[in-house]
Amino acid sequence: MLAAFAAVCAVAALPGQAYAAGPPAYAFDPDAKRVQGAELNAEASVLQPGAVYRSSIEPGQKLYYRVKLDSTTDSYVSAVAVPKSDGSVAYGDGITVSIRDLNDSRCSSNRNTFGSGETPRPIAAYAYRTMGKGTSSTCREAGTYDVLVERESEDESSPEAWDLELRFVQEPGLRSGGPTETSAPKDWPSTTPAPPDAQAQKRTGGSSYYDATSLETGEWVDAIAPGQTRFYRVPVDWGQQIYASAALSNSPGDSSEFIGSALTLSLDNPAQGHVVDTSLSYSGKSATTALKPLPPVEYRNRYDFSSQVGAMRFAGWYYLSVTLSPKVAESYGKDPIALTMTVQVKNDAGASPYEGDPGIFAVTEKDKELAQSGDSAPKAAKSATMQVVAAGALGTGAVLVLGLGGWTLLARRRAAAAAVGGPGGPGGPVPGHQQPPYGGPPQQGW
Repeated sequence: MLAAFAAVCAVAALPGQAYAAGPPAYAFDPDAKRVQGAELNAEASVLQPGAVYRSSIEPGQKLYYRVKLDSTTDSYVSAVAVPKSDGSVAYGDGITVSIRDLNDSRCSSNRNTFGSGETPRPIAAYAYRTMGKGTSSTCREAGTYDVLVERESEDESSPEAWDLELRFVQEPGLRSGGPTETSAPKDWPSTTPAPPDAQAQKRTGGSSYYDATSLETGEWVDAIAPGQTRFYRVPVDWGQQIYASAALSNSPGDSSEFIGSALTLSLDNPAQGHVVDTSLSYSGKSATTALKPLPPVEYRNRYDFSSQVGAMRFAGWYYLSVTLSPKVAESYGKDPIALTMTVQVKNDAGASPYEGDPGIFAVTEKDKELAQSGDSAPKAAKSATMQVVAAGALGTGAVLVLGLGGWTLLARRRAAAAAVGGPGGPGGPVPGHQQPPYGGPPQQGW
């Protein structure tokens, strides 16, 4: 019981991220496996589906990893580049991820850069091998494929290595009979709806995709410091459309220094493929920016020529990240500035197109509960662990209490019997036998 109680206390006492020590570092998935990229594809390590990996990449490097694919499954490999927060990056710095066959024919590739903000922040890109319309014939065969991650950095950018977080996920197969559309939608609601009619509530963002704070439709108040990136996630089901905006509060000081691209708001899909981003300028007064309206989540979005539309191809958790430029500190100080996130998810949920378990490409009832409570994935897992440990502690305690109660009852009965019978009388001890101690287990012959 003491061990179980100690476990409860240990879990409950796990320290949170103390902002006093500065903006928290990127929280890598603790289950991520270390893997080293290879400059020769023949020496590349094989990534396993469903697994998360950690690696790193130097300026100008081109690193290979490998995946083994069958001839039917759509597959995605993403890379999150995490530069040092105190370094520098240029407008065109970024990463490109591609999947290629062993003849170096490219199946797909996507590039993501830091953009006009030129702020070091986690950025994601993904590549895929899909079997539907538009897939190259050379990428349809089962076999070994290369994953190539390339880093682009200007000479004036910081030369330190960037950490990489890699994920390899596979999309479930379609159910018989659908979906049958082979063209993307041409239009969708493109006007940002009015803000939700609800009181703004406080939610503190996470520091990575792994510990992103869950959000649902509403207005959410947070604070963000110069150089910091906040992560959130929103469940978006089939047929649903997501809208998001970020508003930065005014500064209490007298400065009115203009800072272009002071804050960047970015959206990534469940496979951590980049969808779209936007930014705002800041001059000490309140400012806001909103993501451009995107189509409802549909399987057929993947057939669109636009990467932004194509990325809205499956249901699941969509990730919002907000970064405040460290340049803000030069004119407005290092203290956090109030941030308001407005999120709206429109339309009723549609049916999944997959057969069997959809994996991460779905919105479950548990996901909706997390979005309502604001829990991140690790916080929810910790809560579940505490419940299990607490239940074990209560169970152990109940057994001990019942056992002690039984011994106490037995002791009282024996004491009463001895008082009534007395030595040698009815109910007294049998001559020649030693009386067992009250409250202890009966000895042989009792």
